Amino acid sequence: MLNAPPMGYRRVMALVPALDLRPVSNDPPIGHAPANIEAEQALLGALLYDNSAFERIGDYLQARHFFEPFHQRLFAAIEGNIRKGQLAEPILLAEQFARDVGFEELGGVRYLADLVERAPPAANAPDYSRAIYDLALRRDLIRIGGDIAASATEGDPELSARDQIEAAEQQLYALAETGGVSQGFVSFTEALNGAVTLAAEAHSRDGGLAGISTGLIDLDQKVGGLHPSDLIILAARPSMGKSALASNIGFDVARNYAWEPQPDGSKKTVRGGVVAFFSLEMSADQLAMRILAEVSGVSGDRLRKGEIDASEFGRVRDAAFEIQDAPFYIDDTGGITLAKLTARARRLKRTVGLDLLIIDYLQLITMGGSSRQENRVQEVSAITQGLKALAKELSIPVIALAQLSRQVENREDKKPQLADLRESGSIEQDADMVMFIYRESYYLSRLEPREGTEEHFKWQEQMDQVRGLAEVVIGKQRHGPIGTVKLSFNEDLTKFGNLARDHARYDAH
Repeated sequence: MLNAPPMGYRRVMALVPALDLRPVSNDPPIGHAPANIEAEQALLGALLYDNSAFERIGDYLQARHFFEPFHQRLFAAIEGNIRKGQLAEPILLAEQFARDVGFEELGGVRYLADLVERAPPAANAPDYSRAIYDLALRRDLIRIGGDIAASATEGDPELSARDQIEAAEQQLYALAETGGVSQGFVSFTEALNGAVTLAAEAHSRDGGLAGISTGLIDLDQKVGGLHPSDLIILAARPSMGKSALASNIGFDVARNYAWEPQPDGSKKTVRGGVVAFFSLEMSADQLAMRILAEVSGVSGDRLRKGEIDASEFGRVRDAAFEIQDAPFYIDDTGGITLAKLTARARRLKRTVGLDLLIIDYLQLITMGGSSRQENRVQEVSAITQGLKALAKELSIPVIALAQLSRQVENREDKKPQLADLRESGSIEQDADMVMFIYRESYYLSRLEPREGTEEHFKWQEQMDQVRGLAEVVIGKQRHGPIGTVKLSFNEDLTKFGNLARDHARYDAH
């Protein structure tokens, strides 16, 4: 680790005239914005004197959290040098700021020398960093409060009061989650660090997935799991099993949830995740019954009718006990508006955590009373754009189910295509991935010839080949190839699964 400046260096710098370390910003305070210039100076001095103090402060503190503009640039320079494994000390940093007007106005290298001379012990660095961070949040909170007050006072004919509340909640959520509002441009260095971190996490996971596992091996291999910030459309005709596949994936993610504590007290998901399921068609009880059938192995139809024996009831009871604590949250509000959906998702993310959001289904979301129902294409476009923005804001994958148009039924080849999506233009454009479900047995079962005929024998042979099989057709994927993934499907349990393979790792999940 980088060492502190030697004593000889300190004696030389002590000869430089000391400066009065007063608040150095020439700009008048904005509405008495809360700030502590002395805390900023103390932290920067500790970092310059002992670079190892940088390890003591959390990743939450960023250059933009400093009040004094030059302190922002100085902290960024210190951080850059340390991350590159280089020494961050006054003489080297003075060269970087040779043409910095603000640096010269403060006294140049003499200012840095006095920061070092008056540096507090490195052990105090975390306290100063937390104070600086907290004051930065307070300034952002004041700024948001001013924006909210101005918006409510002046009024915008295009925005209702409810819209303003949603906008305010979004700003407050961003502040609570990241400590900053509208970060703006991100340097390529920061973006590259994020990409390398994702790759490292993928490498450390079993199977090398970059995203959350779906629990379906072949599907994971094709798409690399479910990626944060992605909008995934899962589309099919009615009775193909899109709700079943979505609940299978969602509950597998929740069932495998594991986390580890972080230094700041938060939880970091290391496997699976917390899942929110907006069931706009089925009630929460119906969805829970379907999941209970899948886990217990008892037919959902027989569960609903009560046609189960004592041993099966025991399996159901054991399954319920096993899965009752899974972080799987259901909202069955019918006809929910996009604004309410996003507000509830943000709230769950803030209070409990959220790693995957599933919506069943897209066309049942509304835009509220202000939308123009006669132009459904524009409304769906606004909904898909809103869901994509929510996926990016919460940094989670969002799976939205969608109905396909009837034109599929009119073709001889019933395999779905991108053009089969209702209001397909906007959905296809906004989605990062589009997947379709196709079960040949569904269509073939409706073509059964009269029993006893030769045609019926041929039909029976065909049914035996396709029964229990399903295909997930990947029609679009920004991050990888398109293609088809074959899965097993149990109609009694409405459960999709892995096809049996030669290798043990492909055994049914």
